[in-house]
Amino acid sequence: MRKPADEYLEKANHLNKDETERLLARMRFKLMRRLEDKKMSVQEIVAIQLEIEDEELQEWRERMAEISKKSKRE
Repeated sequence: MRKPADEYLEKANHLNKDETERLLARMRFKLMRRLEDKKMSVQEIVAIQLEIEDEELQEWRERMAEISKKSKRE
């Protein structure tokens, strides 16, 4: 089971209710099950979701930079 990084736990603790709900609404099925089964707290789940979204954003940025480089060459 993935544990959230301390950095993301800290970020999760500073979110307001609306921000937390938005993250929970985007949560993946596996995380939802952990929350339902009470294996992890809401804060831990939100921290993991934040971490996942940061990773995905970084991957997206890398792909966009690659696409941009290719289009400039042409």
